[in-house]
Order: sequence, then structure tokens, then C-alpha cells
Amino acid sequence: MIVLSLGEQLAIREPSSIGAEETGIIYITTSAESKSILEKTGMRYEEEIDLAAVGFTKIETQQYCLCGSFCIPKLLDVVESRYRIQFFLNKDYIVIVDDDDFSQRLIARIRRRKIYQGETKEKFIYNFIAEFMNRDLELLVQYEKRIMHMEEEVVHGKMRNFQSQLIPLRKELLTLRSYYDEISDMGKELEENENGFFAKKQLKYFGVITDRAERLMGKTQHLLEYAQQVKDAYQSEIDARQNSNMQFLTVISTIFFPLTLVTGWYGMNFENMPELKNGYPGVIILSLVVIAVCIFIFKKKKIF
Repeated sequence: MIVLSLGEQLAIREPSSIGAEETGIIYITTSAESKSILEKTGMRYEEEIDLAAVGFTKIETQQYCLCGSFCIPKLLDVVESRYRIQFFLNKDYIVIVDDDDFSQRLIARIRRRKIYQGETKEKFIYNFIAEFMNRDLELLVQYEKRIMHMEEEVVHGKMRNFQSQLIPLRKELLTLRSYYDEISDMGKELEENENGFFAKKQLKYFGVITDRAERLMGKTQHLLEYAQQVKDAYQSEIDARQNSNMQFLTVISTIFFPLTLVTGWYGMNFENMPELKNGYPGVIILSLVVIAVCIFIFKKKKIF
């Protein structure tokens, strides 16, 4: 368990040094210790705390506290892997439940990078959420570059493994879009301040969280539309190739149809057939003439 106190700096405290009436304390604990910490801080939570069951980023308003969860996609495995955190807060305390060390790493980065780290609950929550969203725009830029590369391959006719590249990319973007939508909803819920746990002049921080999440969601939606455009271009190229192949086969069939008629005609053993005895050279000449006429007609109509 780690205990922090709000102030100009996020100072690490020893649990034994905290007075009974002291406020502005942040507890970072595990699910095994969370019940005792919640009781100590006066927060009632009747349900079982199970981080493995956390599947969404959300917040709920209860009578004695706000309780919520973060389900944060890992940047290296957006679809499958998650950081799962639960948190509880009231007017005086914040309790973060994390069985990994992700929250501790976030706070260490905040302490290293921020001058004003968390002098209020609102500023701490803003810094905490903003820190794990810090690299998301960079991630979306990488997705954009991947889609641009796929578009160039389509334009140059290099379409091998296109679908196997596009399908996982779309899954990841859809996952991120849902995640940013959840963060946006959380920011709006915090800004409503239903329980009055936050100072009104500090609610602007939650509006910033909402705006950032909505911008990232808009960027993700743009990338999904861009990926769909590239897919349409790929499908158009496939259709054009299939049409070209069908056109070629149609030309070949059209040329050989009259030749089949000629050979079928001369394959019949009629007694009075013209050129029955010495007709082989004539059939060859007739076939060549048919081929030449067909090619001339196709060229004139710009079929190939």
C-alpha cells in the first residue's frame, strides 16, 4: 500500500503518521486490502472488488462515495490486454485499487514531470487520467501512417495480405473509439458533481478531460473512415482486375466461336461439301481471316 497526501507535491506518507481527522489522503492499495481501507475512509461498498471482472471505464454515483473503474488498453496489445483499476472517492479521500503497479508508475511519472502535481483532488484526478492518455495521440498518428502505407500499396498494385493487415487494424481502432467514448462519459459525470465532492471552481479540469477524450475519439473515427476509403479503393482495384480478366476471356471466346463453327462445319461428312478433297488450306485461310476481322473490330471499339 502507498499513501500520498495532496499538496504542492504528491508526498508519500507512512500510514502510521496519518492523523485520524486528516484529509486529502490518497491510498493506492490492492484488492486484498481494499475493504479495510474503504472502511477506514468511511466509504461503503457492498459489492465484491474483483479487478479481473472490470471490463469498462465508468463511474457510478453512490450515497457515500463515487466509485468507478478504468479499463485501459495497453498500447502494445490494444484489443486483448488491459490495465484494470477501481477507484473510490469522497470529500476527503481517494482510494485506488490496483493489483499491478500501473498506478504507482503513473504517479511516479506525474511526480517527475509535473510542477503542480495534485494540490487538490480535482487536479490529481486530472493529472492521473491525462497521464495514461498522454501517448494516445502519438499512437493514433502511428495508425494513420500504417493506413497511408496500405493506401500506397493499393495504388501501386501491391495488395498482398491486405485483408490480414486491415482487419486487426480496424478492430484496434474500434476498441479505442469505445474506450475514448467511455472516458468522455466519465469526464461529464465527474463534471456534474452530483454529490458535491468537488469544488465548483475546480470542475474545469473534468471538462478538459472530456474535451481531450472527444478529440481523440474524433481522430479515431476519422481513421476508421480513412481505413474504409482505402478498403473501397482496394475493392475497386480487385473489381477492375476481375473485369479485365473477364474481358480477356470474352475476347478469346468471341474469336474462337466462329472458328468452332467453321471446324464443326467441315467436320461433317457431307457428300457434296465444297472443297471436300483439297479444303485444308482454304480452312486455314478462312480461320486467319476470321481472327483478323475479330481483332480489327475489337481494336476499333477499343475493347483492348
